Order: sequence, then C-alpha cells, then structure tokens
Amino acid sequence: MTKCNRTNQDRMSTNKEIKYDAADNVKLNDEVNVNLEEQHHDGLGSTPSGLCGSSTLKGSAEKGANKELIENMRKDYPLGPHDKPQSMCPAFGSLRVGLRMKRVATVLSGSACCVYGLTFVSHFYGARRSVGYVPFSSETLVTGKLYEDILESAHEMADPERFDAVVFTNLCVPSASGVPLRLLPKEINGVRIIGIDVPGFGIPTHAEAKDVLAGALLNYAKNEIESGPVAAPASKKSDRPTVTLLGEMFPADPMNIGAILEPLGLAAGQVIPCREWRELYAALDCGAVAAIHPFYTAAVREFEDAGKPIIGSAPVGVEGTNSWIDNLGDTFNITKKIVGEAKQKILPLIQKSLDDKKINNKITVSGYEGSELIVARTLIEAGAEVPYVGTACPKTKWSAEDKDWLESKGVFVKFRASLEDDISAVKSVSPDLAIGTTPVVQKAKELGIPSLYYTNLISARPIMGVAGAGSLAEVILQAIGNGSRMEKMKSFFEGVGEGDTAGVWEGEPNLKPQFRAHQAKKLEKRKIAAKAEEMI
Repeated sequence: MTKCNRTNQDRMSTNKEIKYDAADNVKLNDEVNVNLEEQHHDGLGSTPSGLCGSSTLKGSAEKGANKELIENMRKDYPLGPHDKPQSMCPAFGSLRVGLRMKRVATVLSGSACCVYGLTFVSHFYGARRSVGYVPFSSETLVTGKLYEDILESAHEMADPERFDAVVFTNLCVPSASGVPLRLLPKEINGVRIIGIDVPGFGIPTHAEAKDVLAGALLNYAKNEIESGPVAAPASKKSDRPTVTLLGEMFPADPMNIGAILEPLGLAAGQVIPCREWRELYAALDCGAVAAIHPFYTAAVREFEDAGKPIIGSAPVGVEGTNSWIDNLGDTFNITKKIVGEAKQKILPLIQKSLDDKKINNKITVSGYEGSELIVARTLIEAGAEVPYVGTACPKTKWSAEDKDWLESKGVFVKFRASLEDDISAVKSVSPDLAIGTTPVVQKAKELGIPSLYYTNLISARPIMGVAGAGSLAEVILQAIGNGSRMEKMKSFFEGVGEGDTAGVWEGEPNLKPQFRAHQAKKLEKRKIAAKAEEMI
C-alpha cells in the first residue's frame, strides 16, 4: 500500500463534497469469472496454513527487499505474547473481501498447496467465482521471472469490459522473497491494478487480512477522488449525513443501525468491506466512521487521512447503545434535546427485548472475528455471567471502551488469545455454554458442555439494536437447553477414541500394557525436560 505524503491542509476536508460523474447508469456484471488456463497444484491437498509462521520465511523477508513491509505490518498488526492466535490462513480473509466484490478479479501468487487450500475453503464459504493463480518455481522465484509472470498476467487480466480492478496477492514465499507487487502499474487499459502482501508470518489473523485489502482499496479510491470527479454509487446519496460502518456484519445489522440513526437526523452509510468499487467512494463520502470491528487499522488510517472522525464500540444492549448515541451526538454536534429524544425512542425497546429472554447462565466467549467484545456486552446485559472473553484480534484504541466496560463487570478480557488460553478458560470456569472456534467447541463437547461455533452461529445473526438483543438470546438459550443431552453423550462415548483405544475396532481393542508403560515414561521425560528449561 502506498501512503500519500500530504500535509493536513491538503487532506480531504470533512466538509468537502465528493464530486461524482454520470456513471450511475453503468450496468454491473454480477457473474464475472477469472479463468487462467495454467493453474497448477501439487495435489497434496495441504491446508492453507502452508509455511505460515515460519521463522525462516520471516527472517528472509526482514533481511531482503521487504524489510519495510514487515516493519509496517508489525505496527499495524502487533503480536501478543505469542504469534499463533487461533485463526485460518490470513490470505483467506483478504480473499473473501475480493471475491465478494463485483467486477473485481483476485489473483494469488504463492505455493501451489496454499492456493489449493485457500480456494477450497473460499468456495466452502460460498465464493462463486474463480481465483486466479500465477505459478512459480525455484528458478522463476530466484531470477525475478515470477514478477514478470505476474506483470504479464496483469496485462492479460486488464479487460475493462470485465473488470474494474484486479487484485494480486502475495502469499508467504513470494512475500519473503521480496516479489515487488508495489512496482506493478497502478492502471492498465483503464483497469485498476492493486498488489498486496498477506503472509502468515506478518499478518496474525485472517480477520486482519480483510483490513489489508480494505485499506488498499480505500487508499486507491481516495486518490481517485482527489484527482477529480468519480463514478456515483448505484444507490442515491442520502440527504442526511451518513455514518460508514467498518467491519463485516450480518446483513440486517446496517438496517438496525439505521433505525437508531434516523431520530438523530443521520443515516447508515456504506459498509466496509463493500460489494463493488463505487461503494468505496460512498464510504469516504461520510460524516463519520463507526469502527464496529475495531481492528481495521489500515482502513481507519485512510479515513482519518480523509478527515473523517472515528467512533468506537457499537450500538449493542442498552448501555452500549446509550454511549454510542452520545458519541454520535458529540461528533455531529447534535443538540442534547434531539439526542435525548432518540434515546427515548430506542432504548426502552432494547430493554424490553433483553427482559423478554433473560439469560441466567455462565458463558465463555472466544473467537477470531473481532466482534467478541460487543457480543459479550450484549450477553451480560441480557443477564448472563461472562467470566472470560478471548479474541485473536489485537487491542486498539477503538476497543478500549468495550474492554473497560467488560472489566468493570468482572470479565477477564484476553486480546491475541491463543487456543490454549480459550480452552484453559473453559476448563477452569466450567460454563453452562462455551462459544468459540471449532477446536474450543470440540473440547467443550468432550467435557459435556454445550457449545456454539462463533463464526457460523453467532456472527451469522444480528447483534445490533433491538433485533440483536433478542436474536442472541434465542440461540443461546436453545443451546444451553441441550445440557442434559450433552451429559448423556459424554457418558455414552466415555473413553472412546482416547489413547490406544483410538481407531475403528470390530471387536475389543488389542490392549498393549507395555506400550502404555513406554508412553508413560516418554511423557514423564518430557515433563522433566520442560521443568529444566523453565529453570534455565
């Protein structure tokens, strides 16, 4: 990503009107496919993690041409006490953002096994378009031919009849080797060319990789706005000041937020990540930005550079919504009378929704989406006890309000939480319900604790405003109601698949006492060695 070197006076003013051309009549093609004939893979079927997290790759990148890139990643996406939060390959995040945009092609450059895994999981999550791939070998990587191949692909893909933009993404190996996507032309045949790096050793989570591409897209769109009139978005511009919503959310949530904004004389603006290029202009043409997901560091930087104020937290629960409305009132200089009237209109409805379905249970919350803190806030206001919240995402200034509120309620909040952190919390707390990633859910089931997969069952429903308060309670109470069933399952499967009884047996397992004794000795040696290392 390139950062514009301009003074504050040169930056886009909050009051400066964005000029649009007559492109609102342009027809968009929803069914665009990227078909590169040469798409090779090694057939290994590896997971997208590939070589991610490799200290060797990271060291190569730091010593080579991408030293500055790695330094910038450290600033934008700082690590915690460890570098392995629970998440998928980061490129999955940026890939999802690109694949959902109309007339935008996505091309990967990386190991064949990684590309195979990424495309597989992307289609599993609903992608309906092909992913481009520029293959490489040791020779093309070392000689610089890979960059030439990428440049050639850019020229082949730059068809203005098919695409508004083509996004090229470096995975681990090309990033570590310093393949310079920043040198690609910014435009070919009227098609925007964007290059990003999302290596696993530099971007800790796939959620933050969404920010990498979102920030790069906003940067490009912002420079276009400053250069002259741009294409008007398909939807008409609101006659009220808009609030851009930063972070992926359930489709109903922008409407729920719009209902909260309406009495304030405001309107819900564009959601970032967006669905088509012209929506980037609408996102920048706003009065303020709501950092619903507070880890979008690169995107926030672009909005701040455009002179847009940022609001943290989200309209969740009564207290969260009350504080959020106050922040909006201060940002837009709305009178206290109007702010008070807006609160009277929405807060009693949220309270009623919370009261109708009380959650009188203990719940642990963990995930890698970035919305874990605001979900926990809603659960607490609904009556739940939430002793632990873990998120794989980092702490930022935009998450401070939610963190402080949760800690005031006795919640232990863990940023950059590892899988071990989340599982340890479930074991020590013994909640009535564990919300978390797949391995956390698996461990909870082994313990006979009802559980919910955060991504598919919590993120896939509204959490804002009136609808959010009731929606969460419904799925939570239903899951907790399965507690007796979980106990029966635990009892039924007790001892199955553990130790030397693991596997499929037609009769009784052939027990091997000598094997157990041998393994016990090995485990004891490991414990002694670990204690010795701690002493050193």
